[in-house]
Amino acid sequence: MKLIALLCLLAAGWIAWTSWGPALRLPVPAAPSLPVPVPPRSVPVPLPRPPHLTLPRPAARITSDVQRILIEKGARRMTVFQAEGNPRVMQIALGKTPRGDKIRQGDGKTPEGLFRIDRRNAQSRFHLSLGLDYPRPQDRKRAAAQGVDPGGDIMIHGQPNQVAEGYKVKGDWTDGCIALTNPEIAELFAHARIGTEVEIRP
Repeated sequence: MKLIALLCLLAAGWIAWTSWGPALRLPVPAAPSLPVPVPPRSVPVPLPRPPHLTLPRPAARITSDVQRILIEKGARRMTVFQAEGNPRVMQIALGKTPRGDKIRQGDGKTPEGLFRIDRRNAQSRFHLSLGLDYPRPQDRKRAAAQGVDPGGDIMIHGQPNQVAEGYKVKGDWTDGCIALTNPEIAELFAHARIGTEVEIRP
């Protein structure tokens, strides 16, 4: 009899738990509300102005010893740096097929690289000429590897002797040399010495 009463009590407790027990939960405190940080207003910082660069004005004439010559084939430009005064800038003509480096005899190209004046000729078939030391050893080696003649007689010179004084041949007309007007080559010839560096860029 006691066992039956105990079982009834347990059953009644189980029914009560499944009916109301899960609903009896302790309240969970809400998280405190924190202020949302607001970033400060950005203040524009003025950028410094780039420095004003003033390029030197090209000289009207060469008046002192030539220190270095820079030839830019693409711009058809020669810049002559002299010992005293600003550089002298001249427009040039090149070989008949000026694009690319010279590889062989007869390709009509003007060589590229670092050269030096190695001879002066006042009796040239052009109005004065300054010879360059092309082909250099590396030029000969490259040509030999391709089984071709590297060519030679690359010069900075004036107009052909057979044209009228003051006439300038139009366009690129040389066999690979660098051509100036007769007054310009006269200036250069008077102040450039053997050993002067000549850089020829594409």
